[in-house]
Amino acid sequence: MSDPYETTEQHLERLLRRALNSFELPDSTVDRLGTALAHSSSLHSSHHSSVLHRETYRHTFLLADGSTLTLWELVHGGAADPRFRTRPTLQHHELYDDEADAHVAAARLAGSFHDMPVFGEEGTQADLETLTVLMAAPPAPLPRMYAPDNSADHARRVLRRAENGDVPGEETARLLRTAFAHHITQIFGRQCRVDGRDAGFTLYEHAFLLLDGSETSLWEVEHTATPDGRHMCEVYGDEQAAREAMENRTRIC
Repeated sequence: MSDPYETTEQHLERLLRRALNSFELPDSTVDRLGTALAHSSSLHSSHHSSVLHRETYRHTFLLADGSTLTLWELVHGGAADPRFRTRPTLQHHELYDDEADAHVAAARLAGSFHDMPVFGEEGTQADLETLTVLMAAPPAPLPRMYAPDNSADHARRVLRRAENGDVPGEETARLLRTAFAHHITQIFGRQCRVDGRDAGFTLYEHAFLLLDGSETSLWEVEHTATPDGRHMCEVYGDEQAAREAMENRTRIC
């Protein structure tokens, strides 16, 4: 994974260049990484199954001010041909500066898009079954354990990666600037058939605790129900709107 003859600057440039989501890293993180003097990389966790190869790497950088900064790299792809015992030829790389975000991304891959069984066949009955599952009431949630961890910046990044036109607006963004703790819950995850193709749907609640003691949430839908099968993120201000968006995706894609 790491070239022993590679300088820290070259190593960092390679990480940022190959990551699909490097633009989501906060500007403050990228600026601090510009002062990196040395680095260390190690395998943090891995998941290998018949349909998914996923590895998480920890890259720790020593900065000029004596502090350290860690990037979490998620590497994933379809399973390799078992006859040759090789890694998949096509691998995707994602970078996170927050370990919790890396865990959520890894759970999305292992628990929703790949390991969930495909259900439904083409036809009206299959469409109804798909919609029934998507709109089903979620199980009772576990108690929230809020973590104070740069939560206002986390909210900003969630809103920035949304691609839907009706993403919550400036009023919500302004409110979330007062967030000082947050909790992420996966509400729903399923892989199903949409317009004759496999598509994965995952619904997350990003709950935020605000300075005045109140709570508010963003509802994030991640799916591959796109014409070219690429991963897409949509963000809504309430759960019902998010579930209706998933329902609509099963009908129009």
